[in-house]
Amino acid sequence: MAEAHQAVAFQFTVTREGIDLQLSHQAFTEIYLSGVRSWKKRIIGLKNSVVTGVYPASPSSWLFVVIAILATMYTRSDPSMGLIAKIQENLPVSQSMSNQCQTLVSAVLFSTMLWLLLIFTMRMCLKQLLSYHRWMFEKHGKMSNTTKVWVALVRIFSGRKPLLYSYQGSLPNLPVPAIKDTVQRHLESVRPLMDDTEYERMTMLAAEFESSLGNRLQWYLKLKALWATNYVSDWWEEYVYLRGRSPIMVNSNFYGMDFMYVTPTPIQAARAGNSLHAHFLYRRKLNKEELKPTRIPGTVIPLCSAQCERLFNTTRIPGEETDTLQHWQDSDYIAVYHRGRYFRLRMYQAGRLLSPREIESQIQSILDDPSPPSKGEAKLGALTAGDRIPWAEARKKYFSSGVNKQSLDCIEKAAFFVSLDDDEQGVMADDPASLDSYAKSLLHGKCYDRWFDKSFTVIYYKNGKMGVNVEHSWADAPVLSHLWQQTLSTDCFQLGYNAEGHCKGEVDSSLPPPQKLNWEIPPECEEQISQSLAVAQALADDVDLHVFSFQDFGKGKVKKCRVSPDAFIQIALQLAYYRDHGRFCLTYEASMTRLFKEGRTETVRSCTNESSAFVRALEGGEVAHVCRRLFHDASEKHQHLYRMAMTGAGVDRHLFCLYVMSKYLGVESPFLKEVLSEPWRLSTSQSPMHVEMFDIVNHPEYVSCGGGFGPVADDGYGVSYSFMGENILNLHITCKHSCPDTNARKFGAQIKKALHDLLHLLSPNQTEFNRMEEKRPEVKKNL
Repeated sequence: MAEAHQAVAFQFTVTREGIDLQLSHQAFTEIYLSGVRSWKKRIIGLKNSVVTGVYPASPSSWLFVVIAILATMYTRSDPSMGLIAKIQENLPVSQSMSNQCQTLVSAVLFSTMLWLLLIFTMRMCLKQLLSYHRWMFEKHGKMSNTTKVWVALVRIFSGRKPLLYSYQGSLPNLPVPAIKDTVQRHLESVRPLMDDTEYERMTMLAAEFESSLGNRLQWYLKLKALWATNYVSDWWEEYVYLRGRSPIMVNSNFYGMDFMYVTPTPIQAARAGNSLHAHFLYRRKLNKEELKPTRIPGTVIPLCSAQCERLFNTTRIPGEETDTLQHWQDSDYIAVYHRGRYFRLRMYQAGRLLSPREIESQIQSILDDPSPPSKGEAKLGALTAGDRIPWAEARKKYFSSGVNKQSLDCIEKAAFFVSLDDDEQGVMADDPASLDSYAKSLLHGKCYDRWFDKSFTVIYYKNGKMGVNVEHSWADAPVLSHLWQQTLSTDCFQLGYNAEGHCKGEVDSSLPPPQKLNWEIPPECEEQISQSLAVAQALADDVDLHVFSFQDFGKGKVKKCRVSPDAFIQIALQLAYYRDHGRFCLTYEASMTRLFKEGRTETVRSCTNESSAFVRALEGGEVAHVCRRLFHDASEKHQHLYRMAMTGAGVDRHLFCLYVMSKYLGVESPFLKEVLSEPWRLSTSQSPMHVEMFDIVNHPEYVSCGGGFGPVADDGYGVSYSFMGENILNLHITCKHSCPDTNARKFGAQIKKALHDLLHLLSPNQTEFNRMEEKRPEVKKNL
């Protein structure tokens, strides 16, 4: 129990001679350094709050304004037009203060008020400028004079060297669309999915809603929009994520993969050492707000960074009716799982972050630890993988006091969770299904070797591969993707490894070992763990998952056809689904609304009248030039819908909020009930790539596999895709084995064929394409 002795600062023994008090110098030193680190963080936070609070001005600009006012007064001019004299008359001063001193104080007060007024004016101007979205609807490469002036003004009012959260106060609020517009867009989106009778019935329901209950609900929603920062996000987080009572494993959590062809080191502990160090370097920048604000690629337009606040030190707490998200300001350790045991690994020693080599040593000591799990400990994590209500009841009954509470607190308050896996994963040359196995391991693992409630779990495999499983309620994929890709970049290109594959540096021999967590699990709790594991295992076994890297062509060739790569993929998915099922389905594509304060996502309904007309024409044997025209119509329509969703004019979030409002008011709407019950049989999302972190042109082997998510509907598909450079497209396809109409590999084959057919339609002359393929750099596969 050496770790227990290290946890106390002093010990005392009562003897006949009195009390023998023994102080631990090391413990007191750690307490002192922990306090210093905490105060440093508070001071940095206070400084950043001031800098962000006065943005787009700077704190030093206050001195400039004061000097300018005093200099003007020195020339016998009154820039305040009598206000300084008014302030001086009402200034509560002592009799000892001279008239000159009173004038100086009054001038400084006036200068400060003028400075604050200028900041407020600049911020309001920037907010109005960022509310302008017409630039997004202009044709690519053709910028209007209005937009050129707008870009110049945004640059002027944006200030210099913004911190991560500098733009938060200047972002516009998400607007509430008009009822009439939303209803019309919904009717247009369902037209290709309904026959004339069904569509006429839906039209009547929509007209009745629009003319009666809709206006009442809209009034309340506008009232909320005036009061709340974002009229969607809080309800979306609560009702879509936190109130769900089914397992979050597979149904909600998503995953991200390692490099496809490169494994920087085959040593598990070394890979963990570098990447864990990189995670904490990122967190340090995040805490200091030194990360650059996220912008729309190629523009000066900032995106909301609010989701970054809960990236670390965050856990989803189960409840019987609804879960809650708990975030702690700081945590200096991580929770680690290995072979059924849980450990606490401190990441700081004497106030400094452990080096990669020291972290490797600590991880290796966990891997070498021969101690068995406590009774009931090995599969404890299954509670987070099963239904939420049993987990909430078990947490309240068995983990609310004693050693179980202490150990659970240790996991929940950790910076994040780490799982050391004994399996080997990644691309195996002799196993075509190796990527599928790798993805399934990241999505659900063994159902008990992840802590699915933590904001994210990093998994390290025996052969040096790694991946991440992410809880979805606190943020969307781009936030975690930025951390993950930054970690991969730092691991390989900044930290590196020595010739033997170990982390660089030396090890401090005085480091205390990781602390093994203790548990006292009663038989009743073990029974609940077994039940949760059975539920989770059935869900995991039902997942059909297929991952493949499409390298016949990428977005480079698609752009040469003057087509949006995203629209190209979405139309290919419509074609593939139609060939697979002989019909169209309601299709979900995730779009972001982070142009607005606290924005998250909106839905692009990718199955449109235009896309269905194109698919029918192509499958019906229509001539090529007609199909090309219909394709371009479908592509333009998709891009328009995507832009509408990004600018707050989507369909689904508005209808969702109207539905929630109707529940609060206790009224029923047949229209909203039917809309919200429509199944998304094709749920799609493009995984973001931060291209500035990797040089894929010169190092094509450093390409990631991307990530994916589970199927949304029992009889549908989940499709995640990501463009890697100009020549690679990675796809992750999920569905359920229990549905006889879906098959991930079969659908993947249909997607491949659809991609080739579309490219052949758009560029029938393949000579140039074949020449380009021959010149493509060879990818070095280091498996």
